[in-house]
Amino acid sequence: MKKVVILTGAGISAESGLGTFRDEGGLWAQHAIEDVATPEGFARNPGLVHEFYNARRAQAVEAKPNEAHFALARLEAEIDGEVLVITQNVDGMHEAAGSRNVIHMHGELAKALCQSCEHRWQAPLVMSPEDPCPSCGEAATRPDVVWFGEIPYAMHVIDPALAEADIFAAIGTSGQVYPAAAYGQHARRMGAHTVELNLEASSASRDFAEHRRGKASEVVPVWVEEILDVCGT
Repeated sequence: MKKVVILTGAGISAESGLGTFRDEGGLWAQHAIEDVATPEGFARNPGLVHEFYNARRAQAVEAKPNEAHFALARLEAEIDGEVLVITQNVDGMHEAAGSRNVIHMHGELAKALCQSCEHRWQAPLVMSPEDPCPSCGEAATRPDVVWFGEIPYAMHVIDPALAEADIFAAIGTSGQVYPAAAYGQHARRMGAHTVELNLEASSASRDFAEHRRGKASEVVPVWVEEILDVCGT
């Protein structure tokens, strides 16, 4: 029984209309990262940060999963083994496509977090600095996303999964954001077969034994079909 661990980045959702960090004219291009994706930026101007994530949330609500998302859901459903998707994305495309074993290491747009009591709840489409926490009542709400300088979620689950993986795949990642950028190297050192599926070589390409180049919606379904031919139910 195979254990497959898959890391996904912004590239897998790009074909769903959700821009990557580097898209010209996209949401990220209009703001400095330190202003909208750091605790310090939120402390300086929480209104700006909420406006930014409100726009991202509205965009994500309208988006639909693409063939790459559906292929990974199929892999989970049909493989004789276990599939874990670790996503750096804060959208809900994997779940919308049918994946169930998903870790959002950078949080989720669809959730809100209270900085005062750490209560979490489903975020409304529009959030503001004045929103009270439904648990403690403090106006200390923020998007439940992991910003630069913060520790990603579920590291206690991710590290053992990498150590136990038979196959590790990175899909649509830049290989520039740590700790995820080191996952290929770690999994390969622990004995996993590693494969990178991306439009172009990432900064971490050297850590992978196999490389597939092309759009996620094209290369991921083909790769999944091959895995299922060997490891299907």
